Amino acid sequence: MGLIKLLINDPITFVLLAIPLLYSVIVHELAHGWVALIMGDNTAKRLGRLTLNPLKHLDPLGTLMLFLVGFGWAKPVPVNLQNIQNRRTGFVLVSAAGIVANTIFAFIAILAMQLLTPLPQGPTATFLYYLAQINIILAAFNLIPIPPLDGSKIVMGFLPDHIRYLFHRMEPYGFFVIIILLYLGVLNPVIAFFRWLIISIIRLFL
Repeated sequence: MGLIKLLINDPITFVLLAIPLLYSVIVHELAHGWVALIMGDNTAKRLGRLTLNPLKHLDPLGTLMLFLVGFGWAKPVPVNLQNIQNRRTGFVLVSAAGIVANTIFAFIAILAMQLLTPLPQGPTATFLYYLAQINIILAAFNLIPIPPLDGSKIVMGFLPDHIRYLFHRMEPYGFFVIIILLYLGVLNPVIAFFRWLIISIIRLFL
């Protein structure tokens, strides 16, 4: 269900969903930029992308798709691997950073729900629930090894150059492939597996 329909039918739930969704996506992108900065690349910082200002991260088409069909994306944070000393390691760590950030956010939300138990039904419970679920789904979705998702870049970091080249060639068409596979339901078991994996990891620390 697109967010427009939710906004019309239930404005309060829209706000409680839209805020954690928006900032979970922003934190995901910020994590890429911060890890790149730590490893020596200041491209994202120089371009003003290391900020919580949503306007710096929203992609017009991705935002429109989010409101219409409930699936969207933000502008990727620019990273220049030429500025990172160990490019292969840097590529993997920068790519994994967003997934790790979403997993940490999900952990914090679930931990908060446990600490506040019994948590009465209301805005706080709804917000924490959405925050946990959104971040788990974002992490699971981005683990899919199809370019340009982070999972593909993590895998590419361990592949020989000629196979990495094939992944790079796929990247301009990756989102179209992903949308088609999502529509056909092919990716559902993959996402479900990664979701189970992330929840299992979170439970180790609760």
